[in-house]
Amino acid sequence: MRAGSNYLAALSDQRAIHLGGERVEDVASHPAFAPIAHRVAELFDLAAAPGSGMTCVDPGTGEETNRVFVAPRSRADLAAFREAVLTWAHHHHGWVGRGPDHVGAFLAAFAAHPEAFDGDEHQFGANVLAYHRRVQREHRYVAYAIIPPQFSRAVTAHAWDDEPVQAAIVAQGPDGVVVRGAQMLATGGAVADDLFVSCIKPLSPEDRDFALSFVVPVGTPGLRFHCRRPYAPAASSGYDYPLSTRYDETDALVVFDDVLVPWDQVFVCRDVAGLQRQFFATGAHQLGNWQAQLRFSVKLQFIAGLARKVAQVNEIDRFPGVIEKLGELASIASLVESAVIAAEQTAEPDAAGLWRPGARALYGAMGLQSELYPRALGILRELAGGGVLQVPASVRDLRDPVARADLDRYVRSPKTDAEQRIKLFKLVWDVVGSEFGGRHQQYEMFYAGAPFVARNYAFRNYGFDAPLATVDAFLDSYDAVA
Repeated sequence: MRAGSNYLAALSDQRAIHLGGERVEDVASHPAFAPIAHRVAELFDLAAAPGSGMTCVDPGTGEETNRVFVAPRSRADLAAFREAVLTWAHHHHGWVGRGPDHVGAFLAAFAAHPEAFDGDEHQFGANVLAYHRRVQREHRYVAYAIIPPQFSRAVTAHAWDDEPVQAAIVAQGPDGVVVRGAQMLATGGAVADDLFVSCIKPLSPEDRDFALSFVVPVGTPGLRFHCRRPYAPAASSGYDYPLSTRYDETDALVVFDDVLVPWDQVFVCRDVAGLQRQFFATGAHQLGNWQAQLRFSVKLQFIAGLARKVAQVNEIDRFPGVIEKLGELASIASLVESAVIAAEQTAEPDAAGLWRPGARALYGAMGLQSELYPRALGILRELAGGGVLQVPASVRDLRDPVARADLDRYVRSPKTDAEQRIKLFKLVWDVVGSEFGGRHQQYEMFYAGAPFVARNYAFRNYGFDAPLATVDAFLDSYDAVA
């Protein structure tokens, strides 16, 4: 099993990470990236710890590995996969959206269906299997960039410009394919080992050059990451911004400056239909998004606990209106938790023996996520009220004798002293009001695509035939008015 120290050491390569006009030399020690890198290292150490329950022997290889990288082949495997995902999610309380288990789940499903990558022109199934074995053996952290830049939504990539804007294959030869253009949104890419690149957005037949799928090391020559402004370095302290200083994942635009991708790292090459097969024919979209919903359920539980704590400290938890708000928040958290359990209970094996979480429950939860998360934040915001605004500027005020005396007297609750009360409301602000909190709201609303995309998944997977038949039968059971 991989140790966190091994992961951190591997980040000292020649990766081209650009941030605010700076080329970052060492992401493991840079203040923008060190916090999240060390959180990922903790995940690897946690998985390797005796008694973690996160290890198993993959029957396909006979090697010990992390369960999050193994395709579930039975109902028991699916339950073990869930427990492994939850072990990591509880460690970061759901605030790491793109940890190693996310793309790891996609790759596990890919490897369960290598035939999906064998087309008429190219047969890449063996590449998928070989790379998945490497991920299992080395416990590699793979990020992904599978969305085109927001250049134009009126037409697809082939009509955008003379030169590729979206990542495209511009040449191919004996050594591999050459990729030029850009892709987003590589969350965690700056601190990952490898980058999986593809396009989940539907393409037209004219977009053949943009129909690609491959993996490359993050330090590959010609690969550049342009990161958004980080939140951790701007935080005054971990006391003032406890989430921003721990879990700020990096989001980045990835630029491919004629990157050579060797053939053995290619999964899809100029195959529009192959793009859809890799995500949907393999079950990867279901398994990967089940992992995401498991993580989301833990995050909602954390927010529910935080809201309950605020009500306790303010001694308002016996007011009927407050109980109603807490009940609504409990309902939101319970709905998502119930959906992921239902997806497991309704799971079935496909033709290759991969146990796919039930699509009806899974996509039903995803279809409401863009509404549920903002509502959960809204309830927390209502319960906190002005409490998040009366906190002092920073922890330094607590070290100043004059300020501390005033804070101890006026910023407290009957059963909670000033230091603990301020600590609580600083955490609440990091959830609902900081840049970190704002980014997470945007992330939870759009990471699975625009809300209409997620609801289209729910529509297609609900199974309307039976309800329609019920309605038709009822209509046929009585006569029309004469």
